[in-house]
Amino acid sequence: MPDALPLSPATLAVASGRPARTQAAPVNPPIVLSSTYVSQGEVPAGELFYARADTETWHPFEETLGALEGSAHPAVLFGSGMAAIAAAISLVPPGGRLVVPRHAYNVTVVHAQDVAGRSGIEVVQVDIADTDAVVAAVRGDGVPAAMLWVESPTNPMLEVADVPALVAAAHEAGTLVAVDNTFATPLGQQPLALGADVVVHSVTKYLAGHSDVVLGAALADDPALHADLRRYRTVHGAIAGPTEAWLALRGVRTLALRVERAQANAAEIARRLADHPAVAEVRHPSLPDDPGHARAAAQMRGFGSIVGLRPRGGVAAADALVAAVRLWVPATSLGGVESSLERRRRFPLETVTVPEDLLRLSVGVEDVEDLWRDLDQALRAASL
Repeated sequence: MPDALPLSPATLAVASGRPARTQAAPVNPPIVLSSTYVSQGEVPAGELFYARADTETWHPFEETLGALEGSAHPAVLFGSGMAAIAAAISLVPPGGRLVVPRHAYNVTVVHAQDVAGRSGIEVVQVDIADTDAVVAAVRGDGVPAAMLWVESPTNPMLEVADVPALVAAAHEAGTLVAVDNTFATPLGQQPLALGADVVVHSVTKYLAGHSDVVLGAALADDPALHADLRRYRTVHGAIAGPTEAWLALRGVRTLALRVERAQANAAEIARRLADHPAVAEVRHPSLPDDPGHARAAAQMRGFGSIVGLRPRGGVAAADALVAAVRLWVPATSLGGVESSLERRRRFPLETVTVPEDLLRLSVGVEDVEDLWRDLDQALRAASL
């Protein structure tokens, strides 16, 4: 692939991470199943010697995600999204302040609080859509936060942050900015291009895209931060298996097609839900009256494929709806080719300000009319 050839993200997802074009070379990179490598004497920098430190089966995916995010370095692949999140949060020094969204992924908040209990980190939760409140929390009383954690859109409330404004204010204060880009994907936004210092992904979700692997990734343009993330992975053993890395690469090849279809489906589902008599509230940034619509339209490419739904009738109706669907899959996680849904407050660790009756819908790539018929009949059954 010529370095000088400008390629769109959709093409990069397909073309990056391929073996060199030599005669009779494979089109796809192989899976190397080896825990160790022949090695003697001093180990030169970059030489493979042990698979906890590095293995060539990670590289194609790391190069591809790095290209998609526009990073100066390949991604750092981890064994799970939470491993990547933990690596990024480890950049906060003992005693530092970490500002996180009130409605960030619940295990991110739990991990931050666990770290706070051990190392004296102060965790401050904010409404990430309230730019003034976030900036005030970052600046503090003269001692700036060590890190601002951003999700946009948030999980599961779909709040949209003003990422450029938050990055600018944080950097002015000397604060690192980490962005969880799982919901938007690098096709929806590139946080590094918006000035973020670290980007994390749950590769399990849209990037792999088929609900068959658990992986995470982190990226940083700064060489020192990139090295810190790699060192964390090696020292903590937070590594990916070679087969999982290969499957994730195969999944990312169709990322653009899947995201395009899922986003279109989600926008149509949200539009119809907004007029449904059994619906009390629907959230999706594509809706013109959604609180995050203007920001998402300005800084994202597309509006994502997660929809928030609160049916009339409260928790009982929400649970009845989940029980009544036949095509939608009642399951946690998101970003697979299949459409799924769940009531988030069924988890005891979910943030208490998330409504009890909120259903998070992950819209997949099925025919939208089939999805709508199933959801409509379930809504009507739940309202009886």
